[in-house]
Amino acid sequence: MQIESIVTIKKELKHLSKDELLDLCLKLGKFKKENKAFLTYLLFQSDDENAYIESVKTTLDELFEGINSRNYFFMKKTIRKILRQIKIYSKYSSEKSTEVELLLYFCERIEKLRPSIFDNNTLTNLYDRQVAMIEKKISVLHEDLQFDYNQKLESLKGYGY
Repeated sequence: MQIESIVTIKKELKHLSKDELLDLCLKLGKFKKENKAFLTYLLFQSDDENAYIESVKTTLDELFEGINSRNYFFMKKTIRKILRQIKIYSKYSSEKSTEVELLLYFCERIEKLRPSIFDNNTLTNLYDRQVAMIEKKISVLHEDLQFDYNQKLESLKGYGY
């Protein structure tokens, strides 16, 4: 099967009726959990980005509470799972600051974990990569946002060393 371009799909969608479009959206939502989550974001949460960020933070809090901290192997697995969720939630939003906000929150939460992630090289490297990624993403934002986020980022740098 050849996948058509967005332009071709857009042209084809213009020829469909309202009911046919509704049916296609519902089928898309049933097909995959991510599609359903994205439709939920577009329909209910895209107009209030701050509320969306807070709801994602609440979800992340629940995931952090479920971390098995008895050994680093299980901590690594769960932390990577949380990071994948952040990437998915960030992908839904059209605002670049959303991902920065969620990654900063992730780093703040990961610092507070016990036993400390800084006693494990793999988790320390993961943390450092996220801080570097945040720096890169901050550099493309508006200057006012850069200033605010850089202040938060400076408080994260060098933590635990």
